[in-house]
Formats: sequence, C-alpha cells, structure tokens
Amino acid sequence: MLVGHDEKAPIARLLTFLEHGERLAHDCAKAQAGLSADSTTRRFLLNQAKQESMHAMVFQGAIAWLAPKHLRDTPFLPALEEYRAILDEALARRDLTETFLAEQVVLEGLGEAVLTRIEEGLVKRAAPFGRLRLVLLHQEEAHHGFGRRQLERAIECGETDVTDLNRRAQRYLTLTDAMVFTLCDLFESINEDATAWAQDVRTFLPDWCVMSNQLSAVDHQRVSAGCLMS
Repeated sequence: MLVGHDEKAPIARLLTFLEHGERLAHDCAKAQAGLSADSTTRRFLLNQAKQESMHAMVFQGAIAWLAPKHLRDTPFLPALEEYRAILDEALARRDLTETFLAEQVVLEGLGEAVLTRIEEGLVKRAAPFGRLRLVLLHQEEAHHGFGRRQLERAIECGETDVTDLNRRAQRYLTLTDAMVFTLCDLFESINEDATAWAQDVRTFLPDWCVMSNQLSAVDHQRVSAGCLMS
C-alpha cells in the first residue's frame, strides 16, 4: 500500500474515530432491536449490530497495521460523547423514530461519506482488501437506507412529518460538524479539507434533513481559521 510514512499516524487516528463511531452504532442498533415490536425490523437491527461490531474490529486491525502505537489512542471527541448522550436519552424515551434519525440516517450518513472519501484515497494508493472495503461500504449503505425507509413509514403513518424531523436533525448535524472539525489537523496532514468532508455528509441525507442546515460562508471562514490555527 502506497501510504507515505507521515500519513500513517493521521490515517490511523482517523480510523480510530471511525472505530468509536462503529461501536456507538453497534450499541444503538442492539438497543433499538430490544425496543422494536416488529420481528423483521428486529432481525435487521440485530444483524446490523453484528456488522457494526465487525466493522470496529476491521478498523482496529487496520490501525494496528498502520500505526501500532496509536491502537489504544482515544481521540478527543467530546461531540461524539455528547451525540451518544442525547441518543441514549432518545432510547430511554423509547423514541425509535428519533433514534433512526440520529443513528441510521445522520450517523450512518456521516460514516458513509467518510468511508467513500477514504475509499477514493485507498484506491489511489493501491490498498489491499478492496473487496472487504466494499463490503463495509455496502453494509453502511444498507443501514442508511433502512433508516430512511423507517422514517418514510413514520411520515406515512402520521407519527411525524418533515418539519418535525428537520427540527430534530439540527442538533445531531451540528454535532457531526463538530466531530469533523475537531479533526482539522488530521485532514490537513493528509491534504484534505475538513469543510468539504462536513459538506459531504449532507449529500447522503434526505433534502428535508438539511434544508435549513447548510454551512454558511461565515462557517467556512470560521472552520478555515480554526484549521489554520491548529
């Protein structure tokens, strides 16, 4: 794999962030399965939980291969911990609609966007395990599609509407932005633009989810300044 020596540590740290996200997704899907009364939905969620656990192990293996000393690193991502906290609150309320929005739609959208970007870089570097990487990406796409279908059904049944979902999505989207921007130094070290990555997330989300949450020019300037100072 044609990864530069100075790229190994930042890529390993980025994968550590993804590993933590996969563990959050695993815990959420397992809890959702316990709340679901529909057997088909429950089976999907239990299968998703298994897949998320496998994804975390794959990332852990890649971290060990790239930069073993970073294997036990815990990234400073308070936004991810806040995301977990408010998602746990929704689970405690047994609000499956909000958990599908937060995990399968927004968080999986983030994961799908990041993995798609990473895959482009790995292809350029002739990275091994191409088939395994595509399996992971396709599974993320399936989890994301499942969440979108669940919300479409909830809208059809009158349990929610796009205005309500858009309002609830904003808190989660703000936190996903914060997660990406916290990693500014990593993106700079591998010649990537953190703002572009944050915007990428929105291309994987429904229009109603992002209609009032586009990054403004002020946001762009703030992020760029933050990256330059890091």
